[in-house]
Amino acid sequence: MTATHVITGAFSYTGKYITSRLLEQGIRVRTLTGHSNRPTAFRAQVQVCPFNFDNPTALAKSLEGATTLYNTYWVRFSHGDITFAQAVENTKILFQAAKEAGIERIVHISITNPSETSRLPYFKGKAELEKALIASGLSYAIIRPTVIFGAEDILINNIAWLLRRFPVFPIFGGGNYRLQPIYVEDMADLVVQAGKQRDTMIIDAVGPDTFTFEELVNLIASTLERKVWITHVNPELAFSLAKLIEPFLGDVLITQEEVKGLMADLLISQQQPTGHTHLAAWLAENADSVGKHYASELQRHYRR
Repeated sequence: MTATHVITGAFSYTGKYITSRLLEQGIRVRTLTGHSNRPTAFRAQVQVCPFNFDNPTALAKSLEGATTLYNTYWVRFSHGDITFAQAVENTKILFQAAKEAGIERIVHISITNPSETSRLPYFKGKAELEKALIASGLSYAIIRPTVIFGAEDILINNIAWLLRRFPVFPIFGGGNYRLQPIYVEDMADLVVQAGKQRDTMIIDAVGPDTFTFEELVNLIASTLERKVWITHVNPELAFSLAKLIEPFLGDVLITQEEVKGLMADLLISQQQPTGHTHLAAWLAENADSVGKHYASELQRHYRR
């Protein structure tokens, strides 16, 4: 009998790569989504259900008959009535619904270095959800990615977009804070493999390279053959400069919390790399396309 797996956000960035792998393996895929009309190549192969966080009974029913849940649901920043606190509450409702529906395993996407004592809601919320999942009694795998890169990513793409269009690139502070980006295909492989196992596990999803932020920007500029003046500025000033161009983009370019998390070295891991794709090699292969178009967070996740 063919297994059925559920994924939140099958049509989202990371979610679609996970979904593709599940379909290739002959697994029936059902998705919970807030973007049921989003176009995708495999729409006809995926059963679509709404999130129904406000109706836990209906949410549990949409999970019935499935064995595994892959949870990619989260928010990058608070926007309107969509807040970190609401995302935490919604995810706890999802975990409870999964238990009631008979889900056997949850693969949950978290973040590197979560902490319940963090002053950053993103990292604090992720820690709270890890604690809730561990306490659920369900078999689980917690995957903690850093920055995910690949076609259509936000961070790497939009740095490239800025480098293509402006002669100056301001860096927050010293630029010596670090990142360990992981390729989205490697991330999807790791997630699907974790879904096949039954042991509880917590795994950092990190690539084979560690860059300082300045090294990262220089690598992208060099690959694109862009001669840009990279200058170090006070973080508050750099943040203010970012805010100046946001009205023209119709998007949130970066948040103060993201700057603080980046500068606090929260996007690196002490574990061995779990991805194998090198960012430099990927950039070289995709130099003609990366950064050609701006990737809007608001358009992707907050507008239907």
